[in-house]
Amino acid sequence: MFEFGRDLRKLFDKARESDDLGWLELIGADLVETEARREAIDAGRVSCTQPFSGWMRASALWREHARRTGRRTSLDRAASAASDAARHTATQDQTAAAAIEAGEIHLLHFDLFGGPEKLTAALADVQAVSAERPTIQSGAAALHARLTARRARLSGEPSVMLDAAALLDAAVHGARGLPQTMGDELRLDRAALSLEAGVARRDGRLLDQAGRDLRALVDAASPDYRPLTRARALALAGAGMLALARLARDDAAVEQGRALFDAAADQFTPDHSPLDWVAVQLVQTPGETPLLTLVQAETLTREPGLVLGALTRERRLATEADLAEDIGDIGALVGLEKMVRQRLLARTSQPLDWAADQIGMARLAMAKGRLMGVEPRAIGLMLAEAMETARECGAPSLVERALLALPEKVSL
Repeated sequence: MFEFGRDLRKLFDKARESDDLGWLELIGADLVETEARREAIDAGRVSCTQPFSGWMRASALWREHARRTGRRTSLDRAASAASDAARHTATQDQTAAAAIEAGEIHLLHFDLFGGPEKLTAALADVQAVSAERPTIQSGAAALHARLTARRARLSGEPSVMLDAAALLDAAVHGARGLPQTMGDELRLDRAALSLEAGVARRDGRLLDQAGRDLRALVDAASPDYRPLTRARALALAGAGMLALARLARDDAAVEQGRALFDAAADQFTPDHSPLDWVAVQLVQTPGETPLLTLVQAETLTREPGLVLGALTRERRLATEADLAEDIGDIGALVGLEKMVRQRLLARTSQPLDWAADQIGMARLAMAKGRLMGVEPRAIGLMLAEAMETARECGAPSLVERALLALPEKVSL
């Protein structure tokens, strides 16, 4: 007789021993946290026979929990576990693996909270790696390529982005011996870079490359086993479809993009992976996400300094400003303006949160000015300061939101 509970536990016990952590996609963020705590406790026991492996797994689990929730405490615990792993290395390959894990944590810190200096620190970690095993060498090459791609996207220079794409190509070809999760991350990064560069350069070859990568990821990522990977690929495909639709002014392509977003959102629930869910909502066309959805997204991203949190706050303020202006509710605009001003005057916000509020304040001032028939003052200065802060933090998506808010007659 099939004993579901016992067999399911056996399945997860076996999965826990694997280097590929793809099985984590089957469990929610709370259970990932539980697994991370369990692994860290086991690794710290005096009786632990393989402390290096234990601490490395604990770090990877805490890192995944941070990726899904944006919690700084989880990212700090990942860094602490990686440091403990580094203290228990016994071979050159273990030392290299610990350095790669430290680099992965720096990369995630940049993705979550910005800070180009984190990319510099991570590159220093990976460039110092000296390994004997081919899989460790491939892991170092993969991390180096992903870090270079991040820096290339910050530069916005097409030639730099193409060089980074070449590195990602080489890393993908060398990833056959790596866990599937690492290969998927490489392909997602290559697709994102190819898509961005392809749209900017009107380069069909790069767009085709992005399409092939995303199609392969969607086909390989079963909704029953890899829902998060599938959702991330679908959302990126949707963003690409909308970008191309805008260039071609193709209404049918717009609908296809929206269908891809809907498919991505259907893969999992908000509590399963809060940040993945929020990312799917934000990548859709501004103005189309319902206010209640944005409020829920803001609740899930309240960690100070979180890039997605700043983007969500700015998007929610923009939506509320538009709604209030549409019905001529000056009182609502004044109330929102007062709330944002209090946060700005408190000077307790993280830089990205401050930048989001600056953009929100500019939008509210412009909406109120249009209703009252007056010209708002210092709009260009507010948005310029927000853009400068966002650039320094390495958050180009927030820079773009500030540019979209800029009135046509105001120049920076």
